[in-house]
Amino acid sequence: MRLVGVGQVDLCVDEFGDPGDPPVVLVYGAAGSMDWWDVGFCEAIAAGGRRVIRYDHRDTGRSTTWPAGAPAYDGGALERDCIGLVEALGVGPVHLVGLSMGNGIAQAVADHRPELVSAVTLIAGSPAGGADHDALPGPSPEVAALFADPPPDPDWTDRDAVVAWYTDAERAYSGRLFDEERTRTIAGEVFDRSLDPAAAGNHWLLVGDEGEPIDVRRIAAPTLVVHGTEDPMFPLPHGEALAAAIPGARLLVVDGMGHQVPPEPTWSQVVPAILSL
Repeated sequence: MRLVGVGQVDLCVDEFGDPGDPPVVLVYGAAGSMDWWDVGFCEAIAAGGRRVIRYDHRDTGRSTTWPAGAPAYDGGALERDCIGLVEALGVGPVHLVGLSMGNGIAQAVADHRPELVSAVTLIAGSPAGGADHDALPGPSPEVAALFADPPPDPDWTDRDAVVAWYTDAERAYSGRLFDEERTRTIAGEVFDRSLDPAAAGNHWLLVGDEGEPIDVRRIAAPTLVVHGTEDPMFPLPHGEALAAAIPGARLLVVDGMGHQVPPEPTWSQVVPAILSL
């Protein structure tokens, strides 16, 4: 792992595979470090002849971090970080693989900076613009209840408490393929690597300057939409609408997957689809 300067921040970057292979950049969701991109998943993509790059968003992992509750940046910063990282690494155009909020970031970069993008894989997301959201279903009752009455934050200095908190959160959003042991292991890695685990919550406080509007109908790069049948945050019609709105996009429906990084039982299905772009 190494730090890469991107504007006013340093982003922590990790790579797999041959540096000469075509680059794939993994963009995780809100309030999550790159650890959630399972090492085995990264290695499986790299084994297909790709240079896989994952990174910590600002306020996660070992990237530049602000005090918890006081982010000194706006809502467009995470998109700008992704663009800046691709430019700083000098690896473009890249295949962007985004999950949840990272899905939205990938949509934005593909729309706003198409010269940086060779292909897009959009996992567990919804159209960020260019589709009728009013026609799409809301989250499951269980997830809606979590939004209305979220569990209290843990003691961020207590490793066991933080691991349990992350594990409970992942369980709530995952499908029937949830792997508790693997989740606990990754949650421990998040705690051990983070400059301040509590700072990741700053992502939920972002307001203002969301940047240029996104219209997914303008995305010209080859696109794969990956969506689970058990996503409680964005039910399957969100993935279907996203694939329908992007010209030529392919939809891969993954049975049993929820709002999560594709779990190991799905890799034989998801990884070849990513490599096909």
